[in-house]
Amino acid sequence: MVFTVVRSEDGRMALTNEALEINGQVFGWRELEGVDVQPVRWLLWFLLGGFTLAGFMLGFLQNWLRTIPAAMGMALGALLLAFGTRGANRWRLHRPGQEAAYFALSGPARGWQQLAAESNRRIRQRHDEAAAAAEYWLHMSWNASQAARANAPEPPEHF
Repeated sequence: MVFTVVRSEDGRMALTNEALEINGQVFGWRELEGVDVQPVRWLLWFLLGGFTLAGFMLGFLQNWLRTIPAAMGMALGALLLAFGTRGANRWRLHRPGQEAAYFALSGPARGWQQLAAESNRRIRQRHDEAAAAAEYWLHMSWNASQAARANAPEPPEHF
């Protein structure tokens, strides 16, 4: 089966007929076991934004801060919080006999998940093709050995 080339929106990933290319690294379909992607939030920024927002709100409510500094601090905390919720998408490539390879790619998770589903489909297809070819050659080898055994003369019996 021949696959068409599929590229990510930012061009950092390409699914070709024979390989998966991520950031210039090439992985053959038969050397991969599977691909998964999951969104990862930037926990440090998320926590920093939450604590900044809570701290300035507490300072304002306890009358430790005036309105303008409290508002600027709360705005900064909200921006840090929003920046932390953006996050990234972590690609994990499962390779048999080796550690998994990880890649962090930004952007909406939906597009990356569709590329991961297509990658897994191509991996399964290439593995199925390899298994079918191995089965064919094993069957042919077995038939050839059976034919050679049937045509071989019987050894003489000695008592």
